[in-house]
Amino acid sequence: MKSQAQALVQFENVTLGYRRNVIAKEISFSIEEGEFVGIVGPNGSGKTTIVRAILGILKPQRGDIRVRGRSSERLRIGYVPQRDSIDPIMPFTVSDVVIMGRYGRLGMIRRPTSKDRAAAIEALKHVDLLDQAASSYRDLSGGQKQRTLIARALAAEPDMLILDEPTNGMDLASRTAIMELIKHFHAEHGMTVLMVSHLLSDVANYVKKIMLVEPQFFQVGSVEEILSEANLTRVYDLPVMVGEWMGTKVIIARGKSV
Repeated sequence: MKSQAQALVQFENVTLGYRRNVIAKEISFSIEEGEFVGIVGPNGSGKTTIVRAILGILKPQRGDIRVRGRSSERLRIGYVPQRDSIDPIMPFTVSDVVIMGRYGRLGMIRRPTSKDRAAAIEALKHVDLLDQAASSYRDLSGGQKQRTLIARALAAEPDMLILDEPTNGMDLASRTAIMELIKHFHAEHGMTVLMVSHLLSDVANYVKKIMLVEPQFFQVGSVEEILSEANLTRVYDLPVMVGEWMGTKVIIARGKSV
């Protein structure tokens, strides 16, 4: 008999905010080992606040956050921020950026070892950027920069991969390539993935479970439950159409894909 997947992270009636400004109130959900989960919602809705709580940066005002069933345990997380988080003025090579993912293991004083360099090389192989290892990060295309940041996260050998708007500002071809890369890590390596995005159509075609975050509103469930026409029309208070074209889910509001 197959054992039940273990919850890596579990929120139990958690309230999050900054002093008196409550962002998310009494939310409950779990992220199971090996799941691919999306967090969607407009800017300012609380997506980043929830991620900060998972990262351990923000403590809950109320409720309990458990990691593998314990309040005191911490996860090793590979975090992929938006591409503009790396200062383009600094003369980092691609290899320099990727090996930053090992700093959580090294601390800030120790120098990278041969094991750390090997982990960085392996991560670059995973994202098909080994031939760019010595290139300047600032000279890369948007898609290559995003692959570099994903490689940096993978170099940490994480329990969970968290991506913040990984396709933001990309053209369709680059967006598709990045999403297929993330899909590969999840499917082939069984990696637990949490992806933050405001692009409902992108998320709908890849994740298995979705958290829909709105001001004073929170839902979690399957793609079919959360991204239904009736639910999205009610949440956004405007007509939303959910359809399919050539096997791809499409979500349209006011004539535009969202």
